Amino acid sequence: MYQPSGFTPAVKHLLIINGLFFVAFNTGVLRELLFFNFALFPFSSDLFRPWQLISYMFLHGGFGHIFFNMFALWIFGTAIEDAWGTKRFVQYYFIAGLGAAVIHMLITPSAVIGASGGVFGILLAFGMMFPERRIYMLLIPVGIKAKYFVVLYGALELMLGISSLQTGIAHFAHLGGMVVGFLLIKYWKLPTDLE
Repeated sequence: MYQPSGFTPAVKHLLIINGLFFVAFNTGVLRELLFFNFALFPFSSDLFRPWQLISYMFLHGGFGHIFFNMFALWIFGTAIEDAWGTKRFVQYYFIAGLGAAVIHMLITPSAVIGASGGVFGILLAFGMMFPERRIYMLLIPVGIKAKYFVVLYGALELMLGISSLQTGIAHFAHLGGMVVGFLLIKYWKLPTDLE
């Protein structure tokens, strides 16, 4: 069975950069400067800048926000980068994040921060590459196969997005990352089902 490394170059650097931005953003001194320049604002806003389509992925509002995003990036992203290589992994991650940003703005145009769009693209890729691998969570001690986990998580995000558009969570960015990730995997003919 395929076994990934402990840390891969891009994942390691993304963790470090996100950590540095988190400290700068949450210590107060640079918060407003970073938010108004690097958060993603609606396309119609005077605050929108093109680089925000990528820079929003490096800002996180609280410890739980960054912890779960970076934990998922490490757990799932390491396996993907190990299999595809660093260059392809980085392209995939940022294109999924960019696609997530565009889809979020088209459906629920509101300011957004966080790496979730790219991370959900990585989660989708993991489910396609390692469909039989079990994902263990606190509430499911026996684990659930990655392919079912991804489908259920995607369905939950869609349901939450439709039923409560203004919860402060960018559900359609999450779905956007998954949709764009799926399209990239098919377009690039990336390897899947490595079990």
